[in-house]
Amino acid sequence: MSDSTSDQRRFKLIPTDQLTPEQQTLAAAIRSGPRANVQNSGAARPGPLGGPFNIWLRSPGVGDIIQKLGAEIRFRSSLPPKLNELAILITARFWTSQYEWVSHLKLALDAGLDPAVADAIARHERPATLDADEAIIYDFSTQLHHTHGVTDATYQRAVERFSERGVMDIIAANGFYTLVSMCLNVDRTPLATGMAVPLQ
Repeated sequence: MSDSTSDQRRFKLIPTDQLTPEQQTLAAAIRSGPRANVQNSGAARPGPLGGPFNIWLRSPGVGDIIQKLGAEIRFRSSLPPKLNELAILITARFWTSQYEWVSHLKLALDAGLDPAVADAIARHERPATLDADEAIIYDFSTQLHHTHGVTDATYQRAVERFSERGVMDIIAANGFYTLVSMCLNVDRTPLATGMAVPLQ
């Protein structure tokens, strides 16, 4: 996915030859990490870093901590990729983060998520076809976003199925991608040229 060159983003893309030494270090860390192996990732494309990475360049020290945290949450979670991506989609929908939704929808589908589940989430509806594990992730994540906590019953189901580490990883995915959504929404990060806005 390539970003439009005639966009209204607030944090303009920084040409690679205009990066400060600290920004160059951060950019190199992002490009050499696991994101560089993800097709169409902003870290895998040549030229200026796009997506949230472009925003994080503005504060390289914070940006480096964020990108390391994100790599841990996304690539080393105890949750299977499908469930991790489901939590990310729920977060993207809660924040109506268009760029995040588009970036992770394909990853979720490639990981085995039923397209009908994603379609229902996009409509702010509880999917009718959730399997048992997906239902735990859905209930935990939606409760966490909407009520700022989870019920005892929801917590118990999650800890019995995924262990305390798994519960922490669910929280981390929702929390981290809330930060990413905030960055993208403040920036008004555009979708690829000609791409329809997926979330109403």
